[in-house]
Amino acid sequence: MDAIAIGPVLLSLPRLYAFGAGLVLLLTSLVLLGLPKGTHARWFNTLVIVWLVGARLGYVFTHPEAYAEAPLDIVKFWQPGFHGLWGLLAALIWTAWALRAHLIKMLGGMALVIGSSALWLAVVTISPLGGEIALRELPDLTLDNLDGEPVTLSAIEDDLVIVNLWATWCPPCLREMPLLVDADQRDGVSVVIANQGEDLMQAMRYLDEQEFVLSYPLLDPHQELTVLTESPGLPTTLLFDADGRVLEQHIGELTRAQLDGWLDRH
Repeated sequence: MDAIAIGPVLLSLPRLYAFGAGLVLLLTSLVLLGLPKGTHARWFNTLVIVWLVGARLGYVFTHPEAYAEAPLDIVKFWQPGFHGLWGLLAALIWTAWALRAHLIKMLGGMALVIGSSALWLAVVTISPLGGEIALRELPDLTLDNLDGEPVTLSAIEDDLVIVNLWATWCPPCLREMPLLVDADQRDGVSVVIANQGEDLMQAMRYLDEQEFVLSYPLLDPHQELTVLTESPGLPTTLLFDADGRVLEQHIGELTRAQLDGWLDRH
């Protein structure tokens, strides 16, 4: 699981861990570097911005095709898509420049930046607040499509099957829906969008208005998939192979680069 719910807010665990590592960096640098308050504030505040921009640009450069199709996604910093090593490099360059007049403090600052980045990477790898993917294979669950016909998920046959849990009241669900429509057009890929807890007219009205056509638009009025996946919120997306085994899971809004990476990798 890569996100947790805090009240109505869905919080990405890697971002929560990054906040914790940043807090550690802030406190240790205040104690160990001995910088004047103004110098420290300028260095640290700009460091956060530099890391974010560097990490995003690094991710963009490593996924050029996805961002060429949607260049505005580059500035959508609330979406996933950051390259930690590029962020670290940018942070080190900024630290070397900002503290260039104090060699010992500059070296200390760079060491703390590297240490906090290593801490973040370790915590992300261990993921103490996360857990195993609850749904390990396509369930033997039957849901109705928009025509009232029953569809059993475990009976869907394709090289890759994407299962997406969504609702019309969920803005991230609606933002990522065009990506799922595009994915459904790929050879060997079937997309299941399972509306959670809404009635037929709500789901049908939205899909008709947007002229979205997908292989398996299903209704899950009792939110059985939410229970099976143990999802803390919407949207939730899972990728299954031809044998129905889970390959990937993401809680929160998908990006084009992330979804393309899933499909190209598998």
